[in-house]
Amino acid sequence: MYKEMDWWTKIRLELRHAETSKREVMRREGIHWDTLQKVMTHSEPPGYRMASPRPKPKLGPYLETIVQIIQDDKSVPKKQRHTATRIYDRLKEMGYQGKYTQVKQAVSRR
Repeated sequence: MYKEMDWWTKIRLELRHAETSKREVMRREGIHWDTLQKVMTHSEPPGYRMASPRPKPKLGPYLETIVQIIQDDKSVPKKQRHTATRIYDRLKEMGYQGKYTQVKQAVSRR
């Protein structure tokens, strides 16, 4: 990452001080015009950005149930609240086919 940041900064400074043209930088570095635009608009590399969230075909229908269980648990004492494991067990009883990890992550996000 450090090398990439140095490269990014070097190109930004070159373009800012008009030492070389944009076309020359593209040709020398072997980058596309869109990449050059990102370098010029962002002060540091933006990293990976997912276009849209991944679908959750197995857990999706049960997300509202998870939220409802967590909401209901706010009115009971702490010792009586549902754990992620207990929520997973209840979802399995309702027909959930997925794995525990997905339920655990959904509960931790809430």
